[in-house]
Amino acid sequence: MTRKQRRLVLIGGSVGVLALALALVLFSLSDSIVFFNSPTDIAEKHPSPGTRMRIGGLVKPGSLERGSDLRIRFAVTDGNHDVTVRYQGIVPDLFREGQGVVAEGKLEPDGTIVADTVLAKHDERYMPREVVDALKKSGRWNEGEGHMPASTTQ
Repeated sequence: MTRKQRRLVLIGGSVGVLALALALVLFSLSDSIVFFNSPTDIAEKHPSPGTRMRIGGLVKPGSLERGSDLRIRFAVTDGNHDVTVRYQGIVPDLFREGQGVVAEGKLEPDGTIVADTVLAKHDERYMPREVVDALKKSGRWNEGEGHMPASTTQ
Protein backbone atom coordinates (compact mmCIF):
# COMPACT_ATOMS: atom_id res chain seq x y z
CA MET A 1 0.00 0.00 0.00
CA THR A 2 1.45 3.30 -1.03
CA ARG A 3 1.67 6.32 1.22
CA LYS A 4 -1.14 8.05 -0.69
CA GLN A 5 -3.45 5.03 -0.30
CA ARG A 6 -2.77 4.85 3.47
CA ARG A 7 -3.61 8.55 3.78
CA LEU A 8 -6.90 8.05 1.86
CA VAL A 9 -7.82 5.07 4.07
CA LEU A 10 -7.08 7.14 7.19
CA ILE A 11 -9.15 10.08 5.95
CA GLY A 12 -12.02 7.82 4.84
CA GLY A 13 -12.02 5.99 8.18
CA SER A 14 -12.05 9.29 10.08
CA VAL A 15 -14.98 10.59 8.05
CA GLY A 16 -16.84 7.34 8.67
CA VAL A 17 -16.27 7.54 12.44
CA LEU A 18 -17.38 11.18 12.53
CA ALA A 19 -20.52 10.36 10.52
CA LEU A 20 -21.35 7.51 12.90
CA ALA A 21 -20.83 9.78 15.94
CA LEU A 22 -23.04 12.47 14.42
CA ALA A 23 -25.76 9.91 13.65
CA LEU A 24 -25.67 8.62 17.24
CA VAL A 25 -25.91 12.15 18.66
CA LEU A 26 -28.85 13.05 16.42
CA PHE A 27 -30.59 9.77 17.23
CA SER A 28 -30.21 10.32 20.97
CA LEU A 29 -31.51 13.91 20.70
CA SER A 30 -34.52 12.99 18.57
CA ASP A 31 -36.66 12.16 21.62
CA SER A 32 -35.78 15.33 23.50
CA ILE A 33 -36.22 17.89 20.72
CA VAL A 34 -39.66 19.46 20.92
CA PHE A 35 -40.80 22.12 18.49
CA PHE A 36 -43.23 24.91 19.25
CA ASN A 37 -46.44 25.03 17.20
CA SER A 38 -49.44 27.28 17.18
CA PRO A 39 -52.92 25.83 16.65
CA THR A 40 -52.80 27.15 13.08
CA ASP A 41 -49.49 25.35 12.47
CA ILE A 42 -51.05 22.08 13.64
CA ALA A 43 -54.13 22.62 11.45
CA GLU A 44 -52.00 23.34 8.38
CA LYS A 45 -49.16 20.82 8.83
CA HIS A 46 -51.20 17.82 10.05
CA PRO A 47 -48.44 16.27 12.19
CA SER A 48 -48.62 12.52 12.71
CA PRO A 49 -50.20 11.14 15.89
CA GLY A 50 -47.68 10.46 18.64
CA THR A 51 -45.60 13.49 17.73
CA ARG A 52 -44.29 15.26 20.79
CA MET A 53 -44.84 19.01 20.53
CA ARG A 54 -45.18 22.24 22.42
CA ILE A 55 -48.29 24.27 21.70
CA GLY A 56 -48.97 27.82 22.73
CA GLY A 57 -51.74 30.33 22.56
CA LEU A 58 -54.53 31.54 24.76
CA VAL A 59 -56.89 29.40 26.82
CA LYS A 60 -60.15 29.75 24.93
CA PRO A 61 -62.85 31.29 27.14
CA GLY A 62 -65.60 28.80 27.98
CA SER A 63 -63.50 25.77 27.09
CA LEU A 64 -62.07 24.92 30.51
CA GLU A 65 -63.55 21.75 32.00
CA ARG A 66 -62.39 20.39 35.34
CA GLY A 67 -62.90 16.72 36.11
CA SER A 68 -62.01 14.41 38.94
CA ASP A 69 -58.44 13.49 39.87
CA LEU A 70 -57.09 16.91 38.80
CA ARG A 71 -58.03 16.24 35.18
CA ILE A 72 -58.67 19.30 33.08
CA ARG A 73 -59.56 19.84 29.46
CA PHE A 74 -59.28 23.14 27.65
CA ALA A 75 -58.78 24.57 24.18
CA VAL A 76 -55.72 26.55 23.14
CA THR A 77 -56.54 29.12 20.50
CA ASP A 78 -54.66 31.60 18.38
CA GLY A 79 -57.89 33.14 17.15
CA ASN A 80 -57.92 31.16 13.91
CA HIS A 81 -57.85 27.56 15.11
CA ASP A 82 -58.32 25.71 18.38
CA VAL A 83 -56.58 22.62 19.72
CA THR A 84 -57.97 20.66 22.64
CA VAL A 85 -55.53 19.86 25.44
CA ARG A 86 -56.02 17.28 28.18
CA TYR A 87 -53.91 17.43 31.31
CA GLN A 88 -53.86 15.68 34.64
CA GLY A 89 -52.07 17.47 37.43
CA ILE A 90 -51.81 20.75 39.24
CA VAL A 91 -51.92 23.77 36.96
CA PRO A 92 -50.17 27.03 37.81
CA ASP A 93 -52.13 29.49 39.97
CA LEU A 94 -52.39 31.98 37.12
CA PHE A 95 -53.84 29.45 34.69
CA ARG A 96 -57.28 30.65 33.61
CA GLU A 97 -59.37 31.33 30.55
CA GLY A 98 -58.15 34.05 28.23
CA GLN A 99 -54.54 33.86 29.45
CA GLY A 100 -51.43 32.77 27.61
CA VAL A 101 -50.45 29.14 28.01
CA VAL A 102 -47.85 26.75 26.72
CA ALA A 103 -48.55 23.02 26.91
CA GLU A 104 -46.15 20.23 26.02
CA GLY A 105 -47.23 16.70 25.23
CA LYS A 106 -48.10 14.17 22.55
CA LEU A 107 -50.62 14.50 19.77
CA GLU A 108 -53.41 11.92 19.80
CA PRO A 109 -55.07 10.57 16.63
CA ASP A 110 -58.18 12.70 17.31
CA GLY A 111 -56.07 15.91 17.29
CA THR A 112 -56.02 16.31 21.06
CA ILE A 113 -52.78 17.05 22.87
CA VAL A 114 -52.25 14.98 26.00
CA ALA A 115 -50.02 17.32 27.94
CA ASP A 116 -47.54 16.43 30.63
CA THR A 117 -46.50 20.06 31.20
CA VAL A 118 -48.65 23.19 31.31
CA LEU A 119 -47.08 26.60 31.76
CA ALA A 120 -48.99 29.85 32.30
CA LYS A 121 -47.80 33.40 32.15
CA HIS A 122 -46.50 34.67 35.46
CA ASP A 123 -47.29 38.38 35.40
CA GLU A 124 -49.45 40.84 33.51
CA ARG A 125 -46.81 41.80 30.96
CA TYR A 126 -45.18 38.46 30.29
CA MET A 127 -46.25 36.24 27.45
CA PRO A 128 -44.00 33.50 26.04
CA ARG A 129 -42.26 34.80 22.94
CA GLU A 130 -43.44 31.88 20.83
CA VAL A 131 -47.04 32.63 21.80
CA VAL A 132 -46.66 36.33 20.98
CA ASP A 133 -45.12 35.48 17.62
CA ALA A 134 -47.92 33.03 16.82
CA LEU A 135 -50.59 35.56 17.82
CA LYS A 136 -48.92 38.31 15.79
CA LYS A 137 -48.68 35.96 12.82
CA SER A 138 -52.40 35.26 13.04
CA GLY A 139 -53.21 38.98 13.42
CA ARG A 140 -54.73 38.51 16.89
CA TRP A 141 -52.19 40.47 18.92
CA ASN A 142 -52.87 43.95 20.30
CA GLU A 143 -49.66 45.86 20.92
CA GLY A 144 -49.60 47.20 24.45
CA GLU A 145 -52.54 45.14 25.66
CA GLY A 146 -51.05 41.71 25.10
CA HIS A 147 -54.26 39.83 24.41
CA MET A 148 -56.79 39.17 21.72
CA PRO A 149 -59.40 41.76 20.83
CA ALA A 150 -62.62 41.31 22.83
CA SER A 151 -64.57 40.35 19.70
CA THR A 152 -62.43 37.23 19.12
CA THR A 153 -62.25 35.97 22.71
CA GLN A 154 -65.84 34.84 22.88
